[in-house]
Amino acid sequence: QVLLVESGGGLVQAGGSLRLSCASTRLTFNGYAMGWFRQAPGKEREFVAAITWSGSAGKTNYADSVKGRFTISRDNAKNTLYLQMNGLKPEDTAVYYCAAGAYGVAPSEYYYWGQGTQVTVSS
Repeated sequence: QVLLVESGGGLVQAGGSLRLSCASTRLTFNGYAMGWFRQAPGKEREFVAAITWSGSAGKTNYADSVKGRFTISRDNAKNTLYLQMNGLKPEDTAVYYCAAGAYGVAPSEYYYWGQGTQVTVSS
């Protein structure tokens, strides 16, 4: 039962940008912290960014590897989560997942997941 749907992935050259979106018609994001995770082939799923649910801006947290390059944001009125990715590197290549749950860095802290969108960065 897919509750979250990611979009915006694709193939981009190193240094380029992509914006991922995550939306749901079945889950209301209000009240949940939201996060982005990624998983590269042969690797464990890793934390990318998270944002709290409250307020117009929300408190954010980023993995060190993406800090200064990625920006997480949310539009509660549109029930949509975003991840703006700038300065992409080949090592950012992975399937990116959005998740809803508690404000944390571990996948176990999130209750609902999307099916993922592929991001491929060529060198």
